[in-house]
Amino acid sequence: MTDSFVLHVPDAELIPEPLDPDQIVSGSPEVTGKVVQESADGRQLRGVWQITPGVVTDTEADEVFVVLSGSATIEVEGGPTLRVGPGDMAVLRAGDRTTWTVHETLRKVYAISL
Repeated sequence: MTDSFVLHVPDAELIPEPLDPDQIVSGSPEVTGKVVQESADGRQLRGVWQITPGVVTDTEADEVFVVLSGSATIEVEGGPTLRVGPGDMAVLRAGDRTTWTVHETLRKVYAISL
């Protein structure tokens, strides 16, 4: 566990995280991110994540996130369609199969439990 800290998220420098080409449905989305805190056992992650416009699929972990900027529609297979934008908090369950349609570059802060 790291010491207490503060991070100005809008200016946080993020690192490219290449997408698996099989996840890309349309467009040329690019993902960047940064884990800012990880538990000693590696099962709790907190960080910042960003994706540019496009459509991608994913299988989720237990996650809560807050959107800082941008917008997306997240279709949960067999579940709800979530529309998220600045200030929205969302919860995804482990195993949810999702399709993300990113309308505007989306930046979020997240907490994931593995």
